[in-house]
This record gives sequence, C-alpha cells and structure tokens, in this order.
Amino acid sequence: MKKMLFIYNPKAGRGRVRAELADILDIFAGAGYEITISPTRKNGDAEKMVAERQQDFDIIVCCGGDGTLDETVKGMMKNVSRSPLGYIPAGSTNDFASSLALPKDMVKSAEVIVNGRNRAVDVGLFNKEAFVYVAAFGAFTEVSYSTDQDMKNALGHSAYLIEGVKSMGKIRPYHMRLEYDGGVIENNFIYGMITNSISVGGIKGITGENVDLADGLFEVTLITEIKNGIEPLQLLGAIASGNIEASENIITFRSGHIKITGEETAWTLDGEDGGVHKKVDIINNKRAIDIRVAK
Repeated sequence: MKKMLFIYNPKAGRGRVRAELADILDIFAGAGYEITISPTRKNGDAEKMVAERQQDFDIIVCCGGDGTLDETVKGMMKNVSRSPLGYIPAGSTNDFASSLALPKDMVKSAEVIVNGRNRAVDVGLFNKEAFVYVAAFGAFTEVSYSTDQDMKNALGHSAYLIEGVKSMGKIRPYHMRLEYDGGVIENNFIYGMITNSISVGGIKGITGENVDLADGLFEVTLITEIKNGIEPLQLLGAIASGNIEASENIITFRSGHIKITGEETAWTLDGEDGGVHKKVDIINNKRAIDIRVAK
C-alpha cells in the first residue's frame, strides 16, 4: 500500500477540520493509502514530524492554515529527497491555496490530492530558513502573528483589519540597503514584502501581475517613508483593498536573490514571527517541492 503522513491542525479554520475529518480520511483510504495521522499540538510539531519521517511516506499531506503549511515545508526542506505534498487549506486566509487554485471545500481538496497532478513550486530561504510564499517587514506585518487565534476563527479577515488599526500608531521607517539581481536600493521604508504568491493577507493581486510560482523569482514590493501627510488609515485601506496604485512611494521588481542590511527589523515569514534581524539573505530555491493541484 501507498503510505501517507497526514498532519492536521485541529484549531485551524474555527476547528472545522474535525467535522470533515472522517470524510477526508475515507477518500484517502479509498484511494489505497495507509494513513499515519498526526494532529499538531504546539508550534513546531509539523516541522519536526516531517523532517524526521518524510522518507517513510509516499506523500505528505497537511491540513490547516498558512502556518501549518509553512511548518510542513520547513520540515520537507531539511531533506534532499522530498515526497510530494498535498495541502488541504483550513485556515482563515489560505493565501498559497488561492495561488494554487485549490478548492476551499476541504473534502474537494482531499479529492484533488488523490486525483490531481504534481506541480513544482519555488521555496524561499530566509537566512537559510524556509518559507513558502512571503517574507515581510514593517507596517502591519506583526498583525498576522499577534492576532489571537480565537479572534481569527470568529472574525476571519476582519480580525486582521481590527489589529491593523490598533497598530497604526506604531508605524515607523527603517533605513535599509537592498542588493538584488538588478541593482541596489537604499532608502527609508515603512513596509516591504518578498513574495511568491498572487495573494497576501487574503488580498489577491497585491503582488503584481503575471506571477509565476516556479520561475525562480520573487516579486518584491517596497513602500518608502511617506512624508506628504497621507493618513495611515488610508494606507491600511489601500493594502486591504488591493488597490495600491503606482506612485513614487511604491517600488516593485523581481529577483531571485535579495540581500538586505540595516537597523534591527522585525520580520514575518508566511504570517508567523520571523525574528528581528539586521542582515537578511533571501534566496529563491527554484522548483524545490512538488505540490498536488487539480489536473
């Protein structure tokens, strides 16, 4: 029999995975899989399990939000030989699932895993730590991991906006120097994101047009210090609506390797706390993993 490691976060998406679990497992069993089930209980569980036991399985499946996916991929990247990955999105935002056009219905996503095809995607390395689709700093980036899980479950995207409004008074510029494939930029920035996704924070189109998840390139968006009196609430509204228009404050480019130096800055990786850093080296690991998508 084919062997599957099934990892799920019982708290993701208002805990709705519990109601769907029997149907999901029935689909996998019906496709001939011997299933090892591993619910996560704390941060790091998925990464540890996958890193230690990936080679024992024909496929790894994770069910949860972007954080569960991030942990699973981190574990996969610790091995040279990697099993295909199946993903059942069950979180509040599910950015990467949107990029892959995975069904929002968890049972249908399980059917994609058994009937779909493998698609290669890039994986980012942030100071050698893997991330799936976004590394970000500056205004509002702390919102995704500081927002209480119960609030996320109850309010969904509104929880992020509520926390964003509360954090507006903390906006400050960071002086940084960025070296990338096409040149050097040095300025004061209030926000920056290095992405491999069509959606960030549940906002589609914010990363640019013609995004290719397997081209070896990141989409980079930087917002320089605003000095013309634009209210922070207006900026938050622009980010939330995905209608950020090109201006002298917006810098965008594509690159497979970005080096950043500057003052101590807090980062998030896939919406989770990425630590505080003065120096950052971000590398695109082209077509690093295969993930199941619909045929």
